[in-house]
Order: sequence, then structure tokens, then C-alpha cells
Amino acid sequence: MKAVIVGYGAMGKILAEMLGNDLADVVAIECENKKLDDVKVPFDVIIDFSNPANLDMIIDYVKKTKKPVVFATTGYTEEQNNKIKELSKVAPVLKSANFSLGVIVLNRLVKEVTPLLEGYDIEVIEAHHNKKKDAPSGTAKMFLKSIVDATGYNVNEGRSGICPRTKNEVGVSAIRGGTIVGEHEVMYCGEDEVITLKHSAYSKKIFANGAIKAAKWLCDKGAGLYDMEDVLFGNK
Repeated sequence: MKAVIVGYGAMGKILAEMLGNDLADVVAIECENKKLDDVKVPFDVIIDFSNPANLDMIIDYVKKTKKPVVFATTGYTEEQNNKIKELSKVAPVLKSANFSLGVIVLNRLVKEVTPLLEGYDIEVIEAHHNKKKDAPSGTAKMFLKSIVDATGYNVNEGRSGICPRTKNEVGVSAIRGGTIVGEHEVMYCGEDEVITLKHSAYSKKIFANGAIKAAKWLCDKGAGLYDMEDVLFGNK
């Protein structure tokens, strides 16, 4: 597998190092190549660890070439997410809010546990470094979707002032500080007991490792929209 990375921030640099001989090229403002059209070497897959501003450039290129693309960027608008879905009709597309293998397993547990704990109050808490722009995190939103799909609850983001908890709600809180790589916790609060599912990331390498695994898996797939659960559990 030969991969082209879009983006050369902290994650792009880690990914480039971990790819080693599997790195074909890097597309970023910091590098000589600024667009995918500037890549002149053969490659198999695109891994995007940049920002939503690059989406249209990636879409235009993939529509022409049908190259598989792994979207590891977060913070997309609803309109941009719809564009990604449309792209998946003509090329293999894998998009995930988180590429940590542990987080994907945790989300599977959330899906299985939530229906069993009917009547429990559910809270999602996430913490990240002080440079993260979006909140709640994409991973927190992934957990929230799993919970809402199972319960039909309403999402309450960031309580403030006088706001007593309602019966059918799931709360989410975001913390930003220091160099926290990523902390995610799902709390099930019942009468006289609390059950907690938690994942802690200590290095960004776990996300690069998951993205590489996803890229290798995606290379021989047909057009479609895939996620990390497909990679780990073979859902499609």
C-alpha cells in the first residue's frame, strides 16, 4: 500500500513517520505539494488528517480518479457530511470520528450496554488539549448517537444556570486544557450505583495506527461509505 497524506500538522507528521516506506507523498501548505493534482507518484489511498477547508479539493480529485479516501478530519458541517456521502457513491470512502481501536470497541460496548440500563441517567464527558477547535468532540458525538439511537433521548450540551435534569435526556460536557490527548467517559448513573465506560489516549500514535489499518482495509473495497466498525467487525 502506498498512501498520500493530506495535512502535515501534528497528526500528519506522526502518520508520515509511521507509514515509512508506505508513504507516497504529503499534500499540505507546509510542503511542496499543495494539492492532490500535484502528486506525480503512483499511490493507492488518500488519508486526510487536515481540516474541513480541504474537503472540496479532495472530493474533486477523488471524483476524477476514484481513489479510496480515509477521512480522519473532524468538525465537518452537515452540508460537508452530505458531500462525503455523495462521494461514497463513486469511490470507497471511510470516515470515522475516531481511529483509536479502543474507542471503536468502546462504542460497540455503549451500543450493547445502553438498552440494558433503562432508566439510568447517562452523561458523556470528554477532555482534550487546549488547541482543539471543535466541541463536543467527534468521538463524543459518536457516543451520543449510539445512545440516542438506543433510547430516543434528547441531547443536553453544557448545562448552565437553573436547569434541572429532565427524564429523557443525555448530557454532554467538554473540557479543554493543557496537552490532554483525549479522554472520553460514558456514565450510567442509577439508584445507588454508577457504571462508567472510559477510554484514555496517551499518544496520538493510536490514531495514526488505526488510520493506517483502515487505509489498508479500504484499498480493495468498492464504492461505498465505511467506518471503523466495518474494519474491526466486518459489518459490510
